Amino acid sequence: MLRILHQLSDAKAELQRICDRIHDDQVLNKEATVREIIQTVRQQGDSALLQYTAEFDRQTLSADQLRVSGAELDAAYQQVSKDLLAAIQLACRNIEAFHRQRLPKDWVQFEADGVVLGKRYTPVERAGIYVPGGRAAYPSTVMMNAIPARVAGVDRIVMVTPPGKNKALNPAVLVAAQEAGIQEIYRVGGAQAIAALAYGTETLPKVDVITGPGNLYVTLAKKLVYGTVGIDSLAGPSEVLIIADSSANPAHVAADLLAQAEHDPMAAAILITTDAALAEQVKTEVSRQLENHPRQTLTEKAIAHYGLAVVVDSLEAAAALSNEFAPEHLELEVASPWELLAQIRQAGAIFLGHSTPEAVGDYLAGPNHTLPTSGAARYASPLSTETFIKHSSLIQYSETALQKVAGAIDALTQAEGLPSHGDSVRLRTERLKTEQPRFQKPASPND
Repeated sequence: MLRILHQLSDAKAELQRICDRIHDDQVLNKEATVREIIQTVRQQGDSALLQYTAEFDRQTLSADQLRVSGAELDAAYQQVSKDLLAAIQLACRNIEAFHRQRLPKDWVQFEADGVVLGKRYTPVERAGIYVPGGRAAYPSTVMMNAIPARVAGVDRIVMVTPPGKNKALNPAVLVAAQEAGIQEIYRVGGAQAIAALAYGTETLPKVDVITGPGNLYVTLAKKLVYGTVGIDSLAGPSEVLIIADSSANPAHVAADLLAQAEHDPMAAAILITTDAALAEQVKTEVSRQLENHPRQTLTEKAIAHYGLAVVVDSLEAAAALSNEFAPEHLELEVASPWELLAQIRQAGAIFLGHSTPEAVGDYLAGPNHTLPTSGAARYASPLSTETFIKHSSLIQYSETALQKVAGAIDALTQAEGLPSHGDSVRLRTERLKTEQPRFQKPASPND
């Protein structure tokens, strides 16, 4: 089931195909549907949300049922085990500790001649967190999105998530939200939830930033509302790339590939190895571990379409292929992972060594699991406190400093044909008050 490739040219072509899997015509054609949903929610507000919830989620709600009640939030604690609650609380502590290290600080620099430069950081006022439902419940996603927003100092954090059977929400998700600091939760999902957060309805507030992964419709909606609000990223299907040498355990590698594939039929699970025998052993292990797998059908689809093992001559070649793919998750299952790390330039999150499966980062290590996908790690970074913070530049010039740069500014304003820019400096620095503004037509000698 897991394909094994030995030719570098074939491997590059397959990796490109996998990277491009979200850009086919069928995917892009859904954008028109999403655009219509957004426009309808923008015009009709709550009534559109209720209509789409009935149509897509098969749940009939009234407007006053959109927001999760305090009683439901309290009851959720009675529906989770003590072990799960302890795990959620541990994850919250680790995630918060990590993100507090990433909190940017204001700075001011005093230079010569009375020049002062700096940056001032301020959080957005409102953030919207999208938590997917459907195939699984994701309390980890709640924590990974909400805690950085809270650490950043966001005043109001709201969460949206699709309603399940009988309008219920998963109790672990509700407990995770409360432990992460969220009390304002709405049972609405899909593109309609993104539209509501971007434009506001009678019940849902308009926010400044929307974060959190979702299905294709959610991703397209985030793309279309970007500019009205900020977003974290356009998350595609999840992916893992494992670089392994002969020191790797094939059963562990296979489990790590399947851990990614079980997310979604479009999830990608890729192994690049210097050991041909390991590739064959991993292939056998993948098939064995899939037997009686609870999510066997969708996991098999992911492995069949987007699973791959590539045999290369060296770890240098493996790193080069990985850098071209720019994976969301990169595992270095090699004898000397820190040595190989020096050759890695592009990855969302990097897991080093044989005892660091991706699941450690997915749940509670602390670094965020909301990561760039589909090659976006070439230019993008994981979700962090900075996602919810904007900065303003600080600039102050003294009269002496302005005098010193006036000539340079004048030259640049003339080059750009913007005379009033130049005058805004000249009028502050010139001593001859009778001089005409530069943009006025000079008087003729014959006048």
